[in-house]
Amino acid sequence: MLDAVSNGTVEMGNTALYYYWSKNPAFTFGTSLPFGLNTRQHISWLMSGDGQTLLNDLLKEHNCIGIPTGSTGAQMGGWFRKEIKSIEDFKGLKFRIGGFAGTIIAKIGGVPQQIAGGDIYPALEKGTIDAAEWVGPYDDEKLGFVKVAKYYYYPGWWEGTGQGHNIMNLEKWNALPKHYQAAISMASHDTFTWVTGKYDYVNPPALKRLMVAGAILRPFPQEVLEASYNAANEIYADLSKSNPHFNKLYASLTAFRTDSLAWMQVAELSFDSFMMRMRTRT
Repeated sequence: MLDAVSNGTVEMGNTALYYYWSKNPAFTFGTSLPFGLNTRQHISWLMSGDGQTLLNDLLKEHNCIGIPTGSTGAQMGGWFRKEIKSIEDFKGLKFRIGGFAGTIIAKIGGVPQQIAGGDIYPALEKGTIDAAEWVGPYDDEKLGFVKVAKYYYYPGWWEGTGQGHNIMNLEKWNALPKHYQAAISMASHDTFTWVTGKYDYVNPPALKRLMVAGAILRPFPQEVLEASYNAANEIYADLSKSNPHFNKLYASLTAFRTDSLAWMQVAELSFDSFMMRMRTRT
């Protein structure tokens, strides 16, 4: 998609920018930095902070400009054929995982696999892979993973959000009348409420159905989360030294994240935690 828009084969496309992390790891900031931001935070950083400006500096090198579209929200940690009890269980584990997160999985001992959506089920069924992540309950249910891998882990720390983008060929974009540019911008922004709202509505009943079908819901052990977090930060530190785009985006995101988490702990977390405790009483 990026190549096609860049060279003018198509004028515009919708994609997840982290697919192009092999061109530049900084592209992962467009979709979701592992252990980065949740959906609310990411939208805020892109639209009201300097996130999208910095991403467009990167996209300009590919003759493109981007506008963020809808997000699928926080994703699940995936389907595992065997239970994960410690970080040792990741050693040699063949894990289908997309994007930049595979570099972190490799650092903690796993073996990341790039497999298209339609090929995941047979790979799990045959044991060619040991685990796979896709999106969340609504999308995972359609692919039938619960039939071949019972353990359903959370959270998907590599995607605290699943942000999409519309990307346009820069020359074609600049040639558009301003009111056409405004129409594309507004249509792109409207997908935030449409996509995120839909996933927030369809995921809860899908999770219930998956559990009835035999899914065993498990949180990743704290040891696994901390080891993955530490591995990610080591990778980020190295990339920040060698990649100017990554350095600027990482510095911007982490500064925003520090203040945002403090605010969300006061307001959002306290409210959500209380309501979750009370839900069985009403």
